[in-house]
Amino acid sequence: MDYKALAELLFPDIIKTTDYYESIYPERNLPEGAKVTRFAPSPTGFVHFGSLFPVLVGERLARQSGGVFYLRIEDTDSKREVKGAEQDIINCYKYFGITFDEGITAGGAYAPYRQSERKEIYQTYAKKMVAEGKAYPCFCTPEELEEIRARQEAEKVTPGYYGKYVKCRDLDLDTVKDKLEKGIPYTIRYRCTGNANNKIKFTDLIKGTIELTENEIDHIILKSDGTPTYHFAHAVDDHLMRTTHVIRGEEWLPSLPYHIQLFSALGFKMPKYMHIAQLMRLEGNAKKKLSKRDKGASLSYYIQEGYAAESVLEYVMTLLNSNFEDWRRANPNEDLNKFPFSIKKMSPSGSLFDLVKLNDVSKNVVSRMSAEEVYNKLTVWAEKHDPEFYTILMRDPEYAKAILSIGRGGKNPRKDFAVWSEVKNYIGFFYNEYFKITDSIQGDFDKKDIIACIDGFLETYDSNDDQTAWFDKIRKVAEDNGFCPSVKDYKDNPTGYKGHVGDVSMFLRIAVTGKLNSPDLYQVMQVLGAEETKRRLFSFKNNI
Repeated sequence: MDYKALAELLFPDIIKTTDYYESIYPERNLPEGAKVTRFAPSPTGFVHFGSLFPVLVGERLARQSGGVFYLRIEDTDSKREVKGAEQDIINCYKYFGITFDEGITAGGAYAPYRQSERKEIYQTYAKKMVAEGKAYPCFCTPEELEEIRARQEAEKVTPGYYGKYVKCRDLDLDTVKDKLEKGIPYTIRYRCTGNANNKIKFTDLIKGTIELTENEIDHIILKSDGTPTYHFAHAVDDHLMRTTHVIRGEEWLPSLPYHIQLFSALGFKMPKYMHIAQLMRLEGNAKKKLSKRDKGASLSYYIQEGYAAESVLEYVMTLLNSNFEDWRRANPNEDLNKFPFSIKKMSPSGSLFDLVKLNDVSKNVVSRMSAEEVYNKLTVWAEKHDPEFYTILMRDPEYAKAILSIGRGGKNPRKDFAVWSEVKNYIGFFYNEYFKITDSIQGDFDKKDIIACIDGFLETYDSNDDQTAWFDKIRKVAEDNGFCPSVKDYKDNPTGYKGHVGDVSMFLRIAVTGKLNSPDLYQVMQVLGAEETKRRLFSFKNNI
């Protein structure tokens, strides 16, 4: 077979050579040790939470080494492409503060970064493979391929186009010409020289040395419409974009032997591979893969619920590096990006997704934010997801920030909410639009005693009092109305009193906030102001 003639016959319109592309996409001029990583999603559905793992690893490796992190869209599977999915990818990572040095959003010298715009490049490399006898045209129809599959199932062998099941590998030039003249559709297949009886060893940067079965299948590299398959396109792109490290899920491990063959056949140096273990969840006592149907599987869920980007990234980092939580304890206020991320601290086994832990992490992260930060992030979220609340928050920004300042700062800040969607329920009582009595007084107290305590407080309440003076007055009100001014003394003699000072505080708390649990009552009254505090106390006692 004259393979060069075959290549010209199959690709008459491909004039450029692979040398041309090697010259316009040269080796990058980067410092020694700099890593070039990429995130290369397919726009075929929603953005999975698990994608944050390779994204964060790739971003950290590139940034810590002075390298490049780029975004490439792998959109060669038009049948599975979902409208709007590409923009969803862009929006999701923008929300989480993931930035790319190059790619479809940033441009760059290695453009285009969308595979559908690189068709001629793939065909040029496919032509070279045909010319070298490493690929060939396959004219098998879907019916013929189904016949082969049925035969393999009956014989209980591995399905695929290989060995004795191959029909088109050795067609002569005249036969190919005849089929082309008749307009018979064809694909381009890789001419595999592997054998499934062989084992190969490969060193993965996370999993270490692994043993895999050699590929023996003549996989398709170009489809009948001339577009590449994922496997072929990723090899060409990772080479031309000078990718040094490929970070992806372990579900790609079965494809690795084929990828090794492709890089070799194309004459490319392989990037280093890191296969991240699948994200798991607990179902009873069993661990199962976090599937698309599970709550929290989609990144958009976290955006809609209002998780701070910092919270989610911090949680992911706790799963990626075993020493992160120790570092955070030693550096409670340090920027996440200052953490010395290391591949060596990554576990080869699956991480366990835990929404409860994520919420705990988020509460810690939010508690470290200033009131200004919380207000700014909250309003950005509310503008899109709760417009009514947004309008109320924007009505008086300083008032809102004063509310959010309560319990913030110091060594032990309050940790009342994990997500922005919880804030309205937490601080809503500060606004008359949302204020209502939702909790009941706990305990068997006489209505007259409750009213007497509220009246006693109103008689002496002065918003200029400091917290000590304010509480001393509550203790006095308690004592004057038969309630013990000390909880400790009450426990020693519970039958001698109607209740204790904590009960009196509860009366006031429910009257002013409508809840049994709310932020520091003194600070609440300070923010509400004397007039509104008194109005609520009068209203409560008159309607009790």
